[in-house]
Amino acid sequence: MSLPAPAAPGRRSLTATARIVAGPDGSLPVLESAGPFALRRTRATGPYTRVTVVGAMSAPLGGDRLALEAEVRDGARLLVDSAAATVALPGPDGAPASYEVRLAVGADAELRWLPEQLVCAAGSTLRTRTTVELAPTARLVLREEQVLGRHAEEPGTLTGRLTVRRAGRPLLDQELGHGPGASGGWDGPAVLAGHRATGQLLVVDPHFADKPAETRLIGEHAVLVPLAGPAALVTAVAPDALALRRALDEAFGLLTGGP
Repeated sequence: MSLPAPAAPGRRSLTATARIVAGPDGSLPVLESAGPFALRRTRATGPYTRVTVVGAMSAPLGGDRLALEAEVRDGARLLVDSAAATVALPGPDGAPASYEVRLAVGADAELRWLPEQLVCAAGSTLRTRTTVELAPTARLVLREEQVLGRHAEEPGTLTGRLTVRRAGRPLLDQELGHGPGASGGWDGPAVLAGHRATGQLLVVDPHFADKPAETRLIGEHAVLVPLAGPAALVTAVAPDALALRRALDEAFGLLTGGP
């Protein structure tokens, strides 16, 4: 049995909110770094303005209250990714950490939210909340990937909620819990079945109203289902982060026609 990960030394818990605002002319009127979030404009291919989130310190640490906000104004196209995985660590007093993502996408705008994996180290407790507000003609590609524990390590506790509203109406609202602090059955055959990586890919696009995505399996442990909205959701489990990414990349290609 692996020992819990040590708390990050020499740092007290913090509260921080970073903000991104993208304009239709490719501008970034607001690019406001804070706490562990160092926001950098990076080179992009295609029509997107690209922002990469670079970790400025180890975070989230137990007790942290972190938030990342992005607004994509009418007609703008924004791609947000990250330079490395995010690792949740236990704090000195065992307090949980929270990490909120708040996204808003305007009319005829598009957001591709494609961060690297979130890793919950042994002994950590993290609560995540992602809230998305979409205009009726907005488009969204959102990927979330969670890895429970580092290599050969017991998982931390992760509770995550994703809420998406389109034109003010609910499109998707789900909450999942994993790890020793979650409800019983989280590792059973109906949920993770012993896997240590899980994730989802949500694609919202008005063209699904005329041609909905078809339900299908992707490999052995991923499924694509259409949602009313119009949208499609891919949910996957995998033995590790690499296998998870492969499944979601395949789904990304099927749903967007791109690599």
